[in-house]
Amino acid sequence: MGKKKGEKLPKDLVRIALVLVLGAIAPMLDTTMVNIALNDFGRDFHASLDTVQWIMTGYVLAMGIAVPFSGWLVQRFEGKSVYLAAELLFLISSLLAGFSWNVESLIAFRLVQGFAAGLIIPLLTTLLVQTAGQNNMGKLMAIVGLPIILGPILGPVIGGLIAEYVSWRWIFFVNVPVGLIAMYFIRMKLPRFPASDRRAALDWIGILLLGGLSASSIYGISQAASGSGFGNAATIGFLASGVVLTVVYVLYALARPAKAIVPLRLLRFRSFTASVFALFLAGTGMNGAMLLLPLFFQNIRHDTVILAALSLVPQGLGMLLARPLIGTLTDRIGAKIVVLCALAITLVGTIPFVWFSAGVPYWVIGVVLFVRGIGIGGITIPVMTDAYTGLSRQQIPQASVATRIIQNIGGAFGSAVLATVVANQMNQAVPDLAHPASAYQTGFLVASAVTAVMVVPALFLTNKAKAGAGANM
Repeated sequence: MGKKKGEKLPKDLVRIALVLVLGAIAPMLDTTMVNIALNDFGRDFHASLDTVQWIMTGYVLAMGIAVPFSGWLVQRFEGKSVYLAAELLFLISSLLAGFSWNVESLIAFRLVQGFAAGLIIPLLTTLLVQTAGQNNMGKLMAIVGLPIILGPILGPVIGGLIAEYVSWRWIFFVNVPVGLIAMYFIRMKLPRFPASDRRAALDWIGILLLGGLSASSIYGISQAASGSGFGNAATIGFLASGVVLTVVYVLYALARPAKAIVPLRLLRFRSFTASVFALFLAGTGMNGAMLLLPLFFQNIRHDTVILAALSLVPQGLGMLLARPLIGTLTDRIGAKIVVLCALAITLVGTIPFVWFSAGVPYWVIGVVLFVRGIGIGGITIPVMTDAYTGLSRQQIPQASVATRIIQNIGGAFGSAVLATVVANQMNQAVPDLAHPASAYQTGFLVASAVTAVMVVPALFLTNKAKAGAGANM
């Protein structure tokens, strides 16, 4: 038995996994690479933070909207061809983003790039499952997970080196040779993946409603910065549109429960509902703060881009340290205790930024970011895992789509909220905001508050330790 567990994976299977991962490396690194260059975009295009943040927000939002398309395409069409087409779309949009002539064109190309990335990353998992089956997935995830683990560490450093010594445009251009190499190996080394259901239908109405309500709400929030507060007509109008579209989607999902892209009957499961709320809030507490951190180093401490990138490495190392332990702990004691502990650690690594200013020693910031990395490394995996608790086999794909969409929409929402908070504070000429650090401190305060609120849905996640104690009694 011990030898079977230690058996090596077939070489053909490893080769397929590596080729699939090669295709996903650029999209996985792209978010953290681009994040470090937000200051460069604002300076070159003479754009404010509330506008520049859409370079990130639009990308993440488009990723979420693309998720259901990914599942539908791989059902209707041959999988290898779909993966190649998604790679080509990412390559072309990267090239166009590098040639952007103003911030509006860059945001538009980033939307396309984000949509392509939103196709590629779910396709990676789907095609891997089709190739390997369930038995070998644990070992293969160690290969697939490598870019995910290294992304927060290498992404900012690579992006920082490019922005510092060449030009931010090469952050996008570098995707072209990587994409061409990936497409060559995909074409030559991947087997064909026959379509599983050529009659599969896509819930176009549900996707349009979800995309519309998300975009309206996020754009409405971002308008609060340029409109000097949440009381301006544009903010109220777009937020009202988001509410109306939300109500329409709920009515639509109730009327067509079997066809809705996110069936409301999933909300009957306590773990799924708690996971959805936790994932959305994590967008502000985690993703939003990720947007602010490189800007804090560059705008408050006046660091170079590469120094700002290197300053973020401790956070990535913390995530790297935490990741191997999280799956084991979640299986043993359940998501509830793991997430509550991770939230406490995340707060310890975020709250100090409410007081941090330009004079804080680097080693202090490094220690705090390392702690923060450990914390945020222990939130997403158990929350995503617990979303499937109690679901039937037929409901698991629906829950997978729903959680991926919510995670990306939450990330886009969180980035928009914190960018708006900071930009709005910077625009207010009041005595207690004489120093720009105050605006960032307010942003981290909001991120900390939202992270604390995540305790509420976390209380409704699975507690296996309690269940085990009850069984023993």
